Order: sequence, then structure tokens, then C-alpha cells
Amino acid sequence: MSLCAGIANDNTGAEKYRQLSADLKKKLFDIYWNESKQALVHSRVDGKQTENVTRYSNMFSIFFDYFTDEQKQAVKKSVLLNDNIQKITTPYMRFYELEAMCAMGEQNYVLKEMKDYWSGMLKLGATSFWEEYNPTKNGEEHLAMYGRKFGKSLCHAWGASPIYLLGKYYLGVKPTSPGYATYIVEPNLGGLQWMQGKVPTPKDDIEIYVSKEQIRIKGAAGEGTLRIKSKTQPLGKNISAVAIGGDVYEITIKPEVEYMVNYKAM
Repeated sequence: MSLCAGIANDNTGAEKYRQLSADLKKKLFDIYWNESKQALVHSRVDGKQTENVTRYSNMFSIFFDYFTDEQKQAVKKSVLLNDNIQKITTPYMRFYELEAMCAMGEQNYVLKEMKDYWSGMLKLGATSFWEEYNPTKNGEEHLAMYGRKFGKSLCHAWGASPIYLLGKYYLGVKPTSPGYATYIVEPNLGGLQWMQGKVPTPKDDIEIYVSKEQIRIKGAAGEGTLRIKSKTQPLGKNISAVAIGGDVYEITIKPEVEYMVNYKAM
């Protein structure tokens, strides 16, 4: 609410909601954070925390940036990478789990999970993604849901979340102001040799090809920043790469201009 009020130039509302948010966040952590479990517990009964820890509140708190960096790393180990925590079996909710991992730079891990989980449906003959996929089920069990033998949606748009993850965290295109008036591109191949795609914006597509040695990009309306790590000074068509430290370079992307960047991925 504070963010939306700020975008609408409602400064009074933005400050009011910021204070309410900070107060609510403190209460939630006082009540639900468990230091010994290094996680948020799922519930309280009779004024006391239960022993139950689930993935939901913990993964949302990662990519909404509620945790400190230390808490994020602790939760990654104690919850997201812990097979003793109840697993998620719907593609929709798995998206949030994998986005939390992407937000911590774990694209290699997420790529493997996407291949294992979504390709499991493809191997069973899926031509579109399902409402639920549980690898432990067999045969017609895959068609049942909600207590009905054939109750599952086998064409579920919410199951197509890898498309979003690939655009935001692998091609690395993210808006930094409303409507992509400004945006940043931080590619991360996550173990792939190359990748090519388009990310839609309100006015046009941002087109990008990425390999370990070359990036080709054509911007849409608005001004973008390509940020990459390279062992060498990036060179190429229409570019002026600025070193910002730590082998990181930034290149300004103007609308409707095609850029070709030759570099050496770290």
C-alpha cells in the first residue's frame, strides 16, 4: 500500500502505510519467528508456537525481502532445502518456492527443479501444464483432485510459471519504474549454454539473446541498463561499457537500438 501510494504521489498515505507495515512486520516476527528452528512457524495454539514449520510463509518472506540476509540463508537451509519439510505438489505454489530460490541467486538449482518437476508432466504426455503434479502418483491418480476421480484441470495457466522465472531471473529483465519506463537486465544462464527470448512491456518487447560470450539485445520504449559480470572489458556494437567494480559492467540500452556485446562470462 505504501508503494502504491508513493507511485500515486500520495506522500501522506505512503508514510502512513509505511509505519503500519513496519509495526505489523515487527509483531509477526515477535510472534512467529523461532530462533532455534531458524524459520517462521506455521501457527500458534493457546498463545504458544506450534512445532509445525511449512514452506509458505518462509518462501514469501524471502522474495518480499522481509528477512535479513542471514535469515534468508538460514531459511534456505532449514526449510527450502530440507526434505523433512512438507513438499509442495502444485505447480502454482512451487513457483513461489522457486522464485524465493532465484531471488537468492540459486538459478542452477532452480533450473534442475524446473526440469525435474515440469518435465515430469511432459513425460506423462501433458501438452499443457496441470493444476497439480505429484511425482509419487501413478496412472489415473494424476487425473483426480478435490475428491473427484477426474477433478483436476489439465490446462492450468497458473502452472506455466517457468515462463515468468526464465524472463525475470534468467534473461534477467526487471522494471525499475512503472511501465518499464526504466528497467534493468541482469542475465543469469543458470547452467544453460545459451538462451533467447522476449519480455513483453506495455509498449513493445525487450528482445535478448545470451550466451557465455555474447549478448544481443534490443530495447523497448524506456531506458534500460544491462548489468553483467565479465572477465574482460565488454566490446561490441553500439555499446559503451562502464566498470562499476568487481568485474561488473553497465551498458545503457536505448529504445529501438540493437546492441551486440562480446564479453567473457564469470
